[in-house]
Amino acid sequence: MMKNISTVAKEVGLSTKTIRYYESISLTSHPIRGDNGYRYYNQHIIDELNFVKRARDAGFNLEECKELVHLYKSEEGTAAQVKALTLEKIADIESRITILQGMHSTLSSLASSCTGDNSSQCAILDQLSVE
Repeated sequence: MMKNISTVAKEVGLSTKTIRYYESISLTSHPIRGDNGYRYYNQHIIDELNFVKRARDAGFNLEECKELVHLYKSEEGTAAQVKALTLEKIADIESRITILQGMHSTLSSLASSCTGDNSSQCAILDQLSVE
């Protein structure tokens, strides 16, 4: 059964703009166009959109999603390649967590140094202005 873009958007949980964008960058297959120019999606494309949405929700960026879609569609892709990509993403996330923890620590320290009263002096601004 063919579905229009608004129906697919609701079903998959993506905006119509996002679905059109994924199509434009060839992240997903192109839908069939009706005589009226409207896009009509079959279950295969809906499955691709769900796949990409789950990959994005897991933290993969668009380039990584392209690679995952290629590996998913390809007979040549291996579980080792998918696992390697996933492990790279985990390492990237761990690095970002470390950076965020440092930022959290810095901001906590700054916040605790400020009285937060109505004076014009602010320890946070003073500390940020020091070279």
